[in-house]
Amino acid sequence: MMKKIKEYIEKYHMIEAGDRIIAGISGGADSVCLFFELLELKKHTNIEIIAVHVNHGIRGETAARDEEFVQKLCEEYQVECAVYHKNVELIAKKRKQSVEEAGRIVRREAFEKALKEYRGTKIATAHHQNDNAETLLMNLARGTGLKGLGGIRPVNGNVIRPLLCLTRREIEDYLEEKKQSYCQDETNEEDDYTRNRLRHFVIPVLEEQVNAQAVRHMNEAMEKMRQVWKYMEEQRQEACRLCVSQTPEGDICIKDRSFKKLQPVIQDLLVRTCLTNAAGEQQNITMSHVEAIVRLFEKQSGRCIDLPYAVKAVRTYEGVVLSKGKEEKEQGFLPKKLKIPGITTIPELNLTICCRILEKPADFSLKQVPQKAYTKWFDYDIMKSSLLVRTRQSKDCIAIDKTGKRQKIKSYFINEKIPAKDREKLPLIADAGEIIWIPGYRMSSAYQVTQQTHRILEIKVTEEKNRCQNRSGY
Repeated sequence: MMKKIKEYIEKYHMIEAGDRIIAGISGGADSVCLFFELLELKKHTNIEIIAVHVNHGIRGETAARDEEFVQKLCEEYQVECAVYHKNVELIAKKRKQSVEEAGRIVRREAFEKALKEYRGTKIATAHHQNDNAETLLMNLARGTGLKGLGGIRPVNGNVIRPLLCLTRREIEDYLEEKKQSYCQDETNEEDDYTRNRLRHFVIPVLEEQVNAQAVRHMNEAMEKMRQVWKYMEEQRQEACRLCVSQTPEGDICIKDRSFKKLQPVIQDLLVRTCLTNAAGEQQNITMSHVEAIVRLFEKQSGRCIDLPYAVKAVRTYEGVVLSKGKEEKEQGFLPKKLKIPGITTIPELNLTICCRILEKPADFSLKQVPQKAYTKWFDYDIMKSSLLVRTRQSKDCIAIDKTGKRQKIKSYFINEKIPAKDREKLPLIADAGEIIWIPGYRMSSAYQVTQQTHRILEIKVTEEKNRCQNRSGY
């Protein structure tokens, strides 16, 4: 297997003599394999390895176990180890992100910090072919362009993925043959995250009922698509040089005559680039926005359309001009009755709310009540009516202690320093006129599970953002 990895590293010029490699080591099978392959490479190449472990502060004792495992592994093989402690659930709350997304960003930030502190040259993560197949399926399901069809890149700036030539099974077989232990992350067995659902339900069906080599074939297709994307990027850059200029006011102008000579696929790429540059963001820019701008070239001068991030596209005699104004106040969403049990979606916020009813176990203890920011248990026996998910109303209150003391939602938002622009779209879950939960923030003290509770209502809120974005890979 080392020969296969070495050839892959050489193919993409990942590692050179003198490199100081920051390696993300979680203690899981993927990262432990990466650790030993880098050690093997070090025998033949003048490189240094610095292991980086991020403790997310989520899994309690098992997270501490993983941290200890990585530290002992590094001590045994005399590899320097940097450990970073982060409260990912708190960070997710503050940044208005899902825990999954916040964890990915926190790991990336830790790697970048270590890169500076240890004067590193490369960051190595343990993404493998199964990760890449999951990423492709996510991108296809959510909607993607050519770049997204290329999946995870072997090299992205100073980030390298030496294991992207291996499947998960090959990694596990390697560690089994080596008789090397590793840590199991129990969250990988849960189905709270989109990626886990793909891993547990979709990939196995493809491998067992379509083709046993499905993962490998998807990776081969993505490699071809990355080659296509590289060529298309060269064409797009040339098109930008010929078709795009800047107005005296700093707006972006796409020239009509040159633009219409381009192939449609290059037109789309060029427009997406210009729209992203005008907006300063790209996350909420979709193909429908690109197509709307392209259609504008067939309209008469003076026609205009409004686009995300307060960008306006105006048809002029010369072409189409993209300009950015002040952002308008973001709107909320219409109230929805929660399906209990069942799943309720709020497309406007990319939220999925899953409700299920549990019978309180005979050996119930308050320690069993989840403390996650986006998963809560409620006393279902005292619910007065059907639950609604909605935005705030003028007289909304929430119980803040066991005595029944209440606080106005308006005051709570102010005290928590929630930006005014976010308050009108923040989801609240209400029982009749009473707020039982502000997901990510506070639940009502009046609805907490007690020893007298018979039926428990579990509510999970998942944010399904369009994030490329791969699993940490470590």
